[in-house]
Amino acid sequence: MTSPAHEALARAAREHERFLWGLCYRMTGVAADADELVQETFARALEAPPARVGDPRPWLTRVAVNLARDRLRRRKREGYVGPWLPSPVDTGEEAVASVEARLPGGASTEGRYELLESVTFAFLLALEALTPRQRAVLLLRDVFDYSVREVAESLRWSETNVKVVHHRARAAMAAYDRERCLPTRALQEKTRRALEDFLGALAGGDVAAAEALLAEPVRALSDGAGESFAARLPVVGPQRVALFYRRLYALSGGLEALAFRMFNGLPALVVRWHVTRPGQPTGVVLRLELGEDGRVRWLHAIQASRKLAGLSLDEGARRV
Repeated sequence: MTSPAHEALARAAREHERFLWGLCYRMTGVAADADELVQETFARALEAPPARVGDPRPWLTRVAVNLARDRLRRRKREGYVGPWLPSPVDTGEEAVASVEARLPGGASTEGRYELLESVTFAFLLALEALTPRQRAVLLLRDVFDYSVREVAESLRWSETNVKVVHHRARAAMAAYDRERCLPTRALQEKTRRALEDFLGALAGGDVAAAEALLAEPVRALSDGAGESFAARLPVVGPQRVALFYRRLYALSGGLEALAFRMFNGLPALVVRWHVTRPGQPTGVVLRLELGEDGRVRWLHAIQASRKLAGLSLDEGARRV
């Protein structure tokens, strides 16, 4: 028979589910990992609840962070076949209006990063330079707006330790902070137009037109996790990238269905083949990052099945 304490903890866990999922996704960059980590956090809460329930969020946060840190360490030990990219998550039509307010003297407010900004590919990839401890502290302090005391309480660290780790985490994010490019409505529209133009050039066999859209040096990364055909090293340079994608387009026999979706704050192209050849993925999410000059500086192709799990790739698709 379930005790009242267990029932109260289960209710509280459900109340904090969205926060825990968002924390675990930002920690790992993989939605499927976040799903598993949240369920494991709930299981731990029911199997070995804290002696005093009170406000369960600090305890749940500590469990989730420790599980996410273990997942990150295991990922590093096991290695990864080819480039690693975050998994896409649907963020709808939301846009970030502006950078957070700055205090006199240039200091930042506590909530340095907007929630939407903190799930962009640029932000999640920048987090890869941080240790798991640094990642946890930065997210709690600069995304979820925890105070030093609240972080220390949640992670059972000293406040001095939290401050030191936070300082190092911010230093590791310095390159990202210098080039922050928020997913505003204007950037979303420019990104969609660039995707349309690039796809049109590929469909028309116009390699020169595709190349003209690319910055120098553009880099194309393909995350296939060793499951399907994908470049295991970055493809670098406008000419090589344009030829690479033109050949992929030709080898695929054309696109069966596609749709534009808003993933991680920016438009992305979802490609779906209903009949595939050996080594060809059933679906791909193609996205890009623009430079200040409006040309494409990064192209990301996510096709690992675990990264696409849970996405409705046919939603809004049209035949081509």
